[in-house]
Amino acid sequence: QVQLVESGGGSVQSGGSLRLSCAASGYTSSRRYALAWFRQAQGKEREGVAALDSYEEIEYAPSVKGRFTVSEDKAKELVYLQMDSLIPEDTAMYFCAFTPDILYRFEFFMTHKYDVWGQGTQVTVSP
Repeated sequence: QVQLVESGGGSVQSGGSLRLSCAASGYTSSRRYALAWFRQAQGKEREGVAALDSYEEIEYAPSVKGRFTVSEDKAKELVYLQMDSLIPEDTAMYFCAFTPDILYRFEFFMTHKYDVWGQGTQVTVSP
């Protein structure tokens, strides 16, 4: 059973950086998988930010492309989200999600495709 625990959130000024970590215990037992970062701002729907899968496909939301980088350390069972050039619009609760299924690229940011979710970590970017 995969369990996800996010960490690394905090408060930063616009232009700053944060690195989120997702401890994804057990995920490397799955031969096939997709892992994604989602975020949810207050009063808004949850949206996909970045995703990767066991075939090393990577996808980013247009709003973060060029600023955020997703990566994994399989030996440590960690998934990272490096966030640079942060802007106030990035303020949200950030969640890590996992599925043992292979997804098409257009499915990467569909919340219902993911089976396991973490509890989230808050990111606040001030002007």
